[in-house]
Amino acid sequence: MTTLLVLGATGLVGGHLLRQALDDPRVERVVAPVRRALDAHPKLDAPVVDFDALPDDASWWDVDAVACALGTTIRDAGSREAFRRVDVDYVVDVARRARSAGARSFVLNSSAGASRSSFGFYLRCKAEAEDAVAALDYPSYTIVRPSMIGGERARRRALEHAVVRIARAGSVLIPARWRVVEAEAIARGMLDAAIVATPGMHVVESDAI
Repeated sequence: MTTLLVLGATGLVGGHLLRQALDDPRVERVVAPVRRALDAHPKLDAPVVDFDALPDDASWWDVDAVACALGTTIRDAGSREAFRRVDVDYVVDVARRARSAGARSFVLNSSAGASRSSFGFYLRCKAEAEDAVAALDYPSYTIVRPSMIGGERARRRALEHAVVRIARAGSVLIPARWRVVEAEAIARGMLDAAIVATPGMHVVESDAI
């Protein structure tokens, strides 16, 4: 049985991931560090933390695997610097601490098109996070790169919602790797990858989710 740390448990993909992990008999315990309290569950340890001052010696770092769905937008974060702090610094900080405590599997929800050479700041940051986690030498490391993500967010982003609706309507005209991928499916794939923990580094592009 697996002990799993879910990062980003209050987000769209992370929320599905948390619910699926709690329901999965392969998972013995779920750790979900969050900024605001979650509903109690017998399998859940959800410490309320400050991601700028994470504890070094917390017992809940001791997990087998990490599934990371943490992310924001530049608009929500307020600046490029604040965005990078969430999507790169927080992700890598948690990955480093969990690896130091013995975690052997890491699954990262990144983005289609992530590249250090991208013109887009968002995609460069995603690639930076991918590379930084890779440097931590997890025995099993899976990068998931969805394109547009479908699902109902607690806080609707009007433009994103409209783009997803249009993309769904015209899905037969859109190349497979750029079609809408449902958040629930992304979460399911991430959970399986974290638990199975196939050795090596693996990249799952959007059309394979």
